[in-house]
Parts: sequence; C-alpha cells; structure tokens
Amino acid sequence: MLFRSLLSCNFLYVDPRWRPLAEAAGCSAWINQQGCWTNPGFGDFEAYLAGFNANQRRNVRRERAAVAAAGLTVTPVVGEAITPALLERMHHFYAQHCARWGPWGSKYLTQSFFQAAIELRPDLVLFSAHAGDPGDPVAMSLCVQDGQGLWGRYWGSDVDLENLHFEVCYYAPIAWAIERGIHRFDPGAGGSHKRRRGFLAEPRVSLHRWSDPRFAAILRRWLPEANEAQLEEIEAVNAELPFRGGVRSEEHTSELQSPCNLVCRLLLEKKK
Repeated sequence: MLFRSLLSCNFLYVDPRWRPLAEAAGCSAWINQQGCWTNPGFGDFEAYLAGFNANQRRNVRRERAAVAAAGLTVTPVVGEAITPALLERMHHFYAQHCARWGPWGSKYLTQSFFQAAIELRPDLVLFSAHAGDPGDPVAMSLCVQDGQGLWGRYWGSDVDLENLHFEVCYYAPIAWAIERGIHRFDPGAGGSHKRRRGFLAEPRVSLHRWSDPRFAAILRRWLPEANEAQLEEIEAVNAELPFRGGVRSEEHTSELQSPCNLVCRLLLEKKK
C-alpha cells in the first residue's frame, strides 16, 4: 500500500552488484550520460592541453587568462587548512547558487552537513578563488577525493565573472588531479560544456519502478528505444570532441568499450 501512494521509486548511481536484485524486484534500467575526465599519465596541465586541437588549446588558455586578469587566483585548500569558517563560506556559496534556480535548484545539502564536514577534511578539497587570501574567497568549489578519484563539484560565487566557473570547477581540479596522480575526475551530472574540456561522455544507469501499471507500461515500451538512442548519442558526442587528430583516439575507443557501456549494450540486446 505504501508503494501505491508513491508515483515512482528511483535509484541513481546504482552499485552494479545491486542492479540485478533491483531489476528482479521490478525496476527498469534507464541509461543517461555523464562526462568524466581520465588521466592517462599527464605530466602537467600543458600535457593535458596538448591533447586538444589548436583552437581548443587557445580557448582554454584564454578562459584561464581572463580569470587571472581579473586579479583572481584559484588555490586548492586541503587538510587542516580547511576550517569551519571556510566550510561555512562554502555553504553560503552552495545555497546561493541553488537559490538561483528556484525550485529546480536541487539543494540536497543542509547547513548541518557543512558543519559536520569538518570531520571529513582528509577526503575534501576546496578550490578557493581569491584576490589574495585563500581564506577569503569570492567563489569556491567543493570536491571529494580518495587518492585515486576526484568527485564534485558543488560551487558558488559572489561575483559574476565570465569563465570563473570553468576555472574553479574544471581547470583547477584537473591541474590538482594531475599533480597528485589522480586517475579520474567525475564532476557531476549535466553540462554539455564539459565535453569540450576533455570530459568524455559515459553511460550511467538509473533504476526506476512506477506504481501506476499504465504509466509503467508506457515507459517500459519506450525505454529500450530511448536507451539505444542514448548510447548512439554518447558515441556521436565523443567522436566530435576537440582533440588533435589521432590523439586520445585509443582512450575514446576504450571508453566506448568500457564495462559499463558493454553491459548497457548487452542489456539492450537482452530486452529485444
């Protein structure tokens, strides 16, 4: 009876080991895409840039230069340098950014989260955009790391500066990841602008169950076609990324043949 009072039950970022159990319980798989950056062993940020075509290298340098010309520096803040005051500032940026989108702002984190996050300092990275003191930021992003991967990013800003978002949320984290030998950076869902900055599209599977049988039947008939179209779009998007001819083509191919992508295709074949 409780389930029937809900329109649907939805699971995002599902552990692959749990997925068969959910599908056996009546959930349907829905494929979407998310951009992720991988580090094949870049020596520095310039090595990362070298993979792009000349036009995109100019674009990235221009975007970074615009932030510097505004008198801002982005500094990674880690460990004991992350203070309660800085986390409170991050909460301000986060809440302000979510408020810009009104009811669609997806404000998942509460003030109490940022207060408790002081205990998570070994796993956090704050990227502070400042005019002199990293402890007095005008914009900031929050990421989580485990030594192998970097995940993010919540962010916000008190200034309306073109390209600041790209620097705080993508370029500075990528530079930090390269310095630390981080292998992978997942910046979160959404944003076609991520692709042009080296984040390859990858399939992500969410699981859904709908309580209304008629509504469920409509979506289940539609999902196989939609999922196939999504995989085709992922291939098309990655084929148009602004890399130099031949550069990272092997990485692109490996992404298309990744376990997640292959499992998604097997799922579609099974449903046909």
